[in-house]
Amino acid sequence: MRTPIKYRLKDWRVGAVVYQVMVDRFYPSKDIESKQHLYQYPRTILSWDTLPVSKPYDQKKGYHEHELEFWGGDIPSLNNKMDYIQSLGVDVLYLNPIPEAVSNHKYDASDYLKISEEYGTLDDLKKLIQNVHDKDMKIMLDGVFNHIGIASPMYQDAISNKNSKYRHYFDFNETYSEGVRLWMNVPSLVELNLEHEDVQNYLYKKKDSVIQSYLNLGVDGWRLDVAFDIGYQYLSEITKYSHQVNPMSCIVGEIPNYPDLWAKSMDGVMNFTFRELISKLLLQQTPVKTISAMFDKVILDTGIEKILTSWTVVDNHDVPRLAHVFNTQPTQVLALILLFTLPGCPNLYYGTELGMKGDTDPENRAPMAWHLDNDKNDIKKLVTSLIQLRKKHETLRVGNFHTFISESIFGFVRRGENIEDDVFIMMNVQDNEVSDIVLLDDSDIMNYALFDIILGNADKLHVSAGVMEIKLQPQSYVIFKVNTKAKNGYTSYKRIEKV
Repeated sequence: MRTPIKYRLKDWRVGAVVYQVMVDRFYPSKDIESKQHLYQYPRTILSWDTLPVSKPYDQKKGYHEHELEFWGGDIPSLNNKMDYIQSLGVDVLYLNPIPEAVSNHKYDASDYLKISEEYGTLDDLKKLIQNVHDKDMKIMLDGVFNHIGIASPMYQDAISNKNSKYRHYFDFNETYSEGVRLWMNVPSLVELNLEHEDVQNYLYKKKDSVIQSYLNLGVDGWRLDVAFDIGYQYLSEITKYSHQVNPMSCIVGEIPNYPDLWAKSMDGVMNFTFRELISKLLLQQTPVKTISAMFDKVILDTGIEKILTSWTVVDNHDVPRLAHVFNTQPTQVLALILLFTLPGCPNLYYGTELGMKGDTDPENRAPMAWHLDNDKNDIKKLVTSLIQLRKKHETLRVGNFHTFISESIFGFVRRGENIEDDVFIMMNVQDNEVSDIVLLDDSDIMNYALFDIILGNADKLHVSAGVMEIKLQPQSYVIFKVNTKAKNGYTSYKRIEKV
């Protein structure tokens, strides 16, 4: 029996397309000349066409050299490019951290309630929020609440005075090599003592806390950095207090773990498990049937409702870019097909829509390659067409999920309330043409059903008694729907039950 799902359309957090931006790398500031003083030692500023390169740790500066290199983007310059972001058709703008911090990545906040000066001001953020909302989009910030930077006045006060009121904000202990608990033993990142109520009040419990202050400013939610380090209890509390400010706010955590229990602690997770399965499938490292079973298992354990509000990640600032992992255009295409058709919120990293390449940090954080934005860019054409496909066929946003059994074809359906709402996705990830059968285990699909192809192509789609014969070219895909329309007044779907 099919179940009602259209209620999900009322929740913007379900199946939203998220566009991720690193402010420093998106578009150069028009005021860059007047801002040169913000990039003085230990920082440096580079020309927009310079690519980031990994550089060694500097003991004196307390950072890797490449962490202190800037390209000059800011919030006003991002705001001026919102028409471009809107033109892609995305639903949510997600910003990497913007609070006051020493580094270019801003995961070392020194003051959460101040915007880093080279990025702009609080008024600049307010203008961006207004512009995003005017364009009928949402905006989410990156919350780094497990740790802060060593430049934080709170931390500096705590280490200089054992009677400091901030002393208990941190875990000082002689058993640690640096005398205080650090995140991943990184010298510039000091962990916060989340177990203490004063820290909880500061971060999320009080009306003037960091999280509540930005939500009251108009921000629609938070992506929580290293959420796996924050733990189930505090993630649940952060979500609870955020929803008290705005019941429709969104809390999504960075979780490279199996998503089950983590997703239940928040509105959703960054679904890196899906990324692993996509990679194993497209790089032909694991049999199709195994991958299908694993997708079903993840969704069964986590629950479809939580999967639909989780972010599907194929690339971002922490992992190699899509075009680097899948170094041929056919596999890039298949990766994008899966990104936009699997259940969840596609996380589109800036420049991925243009085919930007880049290995691990810092190469994956290159400035936006605007020269790739042209009418001949096939990757951009595909991305925009897939986003429009999600808008036209709402089942791709809110539908349920079911995989089909086949030896060599990876196939699944995003199932709607009725058979005519279903969207089917089939792909051949192999380097050779494949002819195979797929078990379409859905009683609503009639014998000798006709299909309407909405994207891609298949040399053969023929179903008899629930068994589909399909033929696909190497590394190709087809997206289709069942044709239930009457022909000469007759359709065998006339008495298929409607929800």
